[in-house]
Amino acid sequence: MYNKGYVFGITLVATIGGLLFGYDTAVISGAEKSIQEFLIKPLGLSTFIHGATVSSALIGCIIGGALSGFFSTRLGRKKSLSLASVLFFISALGSAYPEFLFFPRGEASVSLLITFNLYRVLGGIGVGMASAVCPMYIGEIAPAEIRGRLVSFNQFAIIFGMLVVYFVNWGIARGQSVAWINDTGWRYMFASEAIPATLFGILLFLVPETPRYLALTAKPEKALQVLTKINGKDKAAHIMEEIRNSVQKSSAKLLSYGVAVIVVGILLSVFQQFVGINVALYYAPRIFESMGAAKDASMLQTIIMGLVNVVFTVLAIMTVDKWGRKPLLITGSIGMAVGMFAISALSFGNIIGISTLVFIIIYTASFMMSWGPICWVLISEIFPNKIRGQAVAIAVAAQWFANYLISSTYPPMMEFSGGLTYAFYGLMAVLSALFVLKFVPETKGKSLEEMEKVWKK
Repeated sequence: MYNKGYVFGITLVATIGGLLFGYDTAVISGAEKSIQEFLIKPLGLSTFIHGATVSSALIGCIIGGALSGFFSTRLGRKKSLSLASVLFFISALGSAYPEFLFFPRGEASVSLLITFNLYRVLGGIGVGMASAVCPMYIGEIAPAEIRGRLVSFNQFAIIFGMLVVYFVNWGIARGQSVAWINDTGWRYMFASEAIPATLFGILLFLVPETPRYLALTAKPEKALQVLTKINGKDKAAHIMEEIRNSVQKSSAKLLSYGVAVIVVGILLSVFQQFVGINVALYYAPRIFESMGAAKDASMLQTIIMGLVNVVFTVLAIMTVDKWGRKPLLITGSIGMAVGMFAISALSFGNIIGISTLVFIIIYTASFMMSWGPICWVLISEIFPNKIRGQAVAIAVAAQWFANYLISSTYPPMMEFSGGLTYAFYGLMAVLSALFVLKFVPETKGKSLEEMEKVWKK
């Protein structure tokens, strides 16, 4: 029997990385209008530059995802998370006060705008690294029978981080004048991230390196110590033997296990974005407004959607280790297809009303109980030990690139045809179900070492 308190304690620390992932990507939502007033308008720059500034962290996410394999393989999983916490901290304070050392306070300039963007990119690199290494760390620590549930906590932490920062931004802006928010308030929003970043950095000193990484770096005694503390003496010896065999058997070349495992990892990531979820999350108020909702009502509908996200992510956490990964993914894909095709039909018919909100909720609920958390679970566990760091990095970089592609193409696609745009996301949901049915192996209850046998077949 595994040590529940110890395992959940380690997982809780690791998921602060997920919370920071959500916090950093959503903090800009409360500050973007102030950034426009402070840095964009005084310089007479275009809305394109404003958009590029708002989304600059995404560039960092792609870089961080791509670099995560190098750092997690060279430094280890734990030190990579420590590095991410430092990047979050520097980005938080730098974005809040980009004038530090080099510029006079409050005077807009192109150099200051570039500096602000560099701080946001740094935070994005932290997000990209955390998005790859947090699920990997939890997956390598967790006992096989509860691995899905524990890795799914990371998705819950991401959504919770977004929810926290919406309330933090609201609390900072509440009762304040627009002038104060545009001069000072937005700085507090960015600076607030330094608090969870510091907590994350400190708590990481209390958790161990993963036993898989310790075995890979020829530290079997330390690996066995960690496994014993988690699983008990007898079980630890058995798992250690499996790890030792997997480490010795193959070379560390990326394609040691064939191309299929890498392609499956990439396509899991790409489908998670191509079903259009970030369009629903980033543009939710705008979607509701375009469908005829008043500004206040659209914000209320967005909050309802946020609560639905939390509830259905919890449903995934409760069921992933009982029902398995594939049934949840296929069910979610069907639900998303129904939601998106219905929204497409309503859009073609120019029908606006409660039915639209119902189908958007069906769509997001289906995603949150399936592709939201389960994609991260699979990415953390399908790759064999020796190539996990490199393979996860490729999958996560592909995910952030797909995110950028879908988010940036949404406005021009909507200009062309709203109905066709939603139908495209519905089609992607259908293809994602067929992909899972045909190509994705079930990993429920299997040890990470057993996954190597799956790919060798």
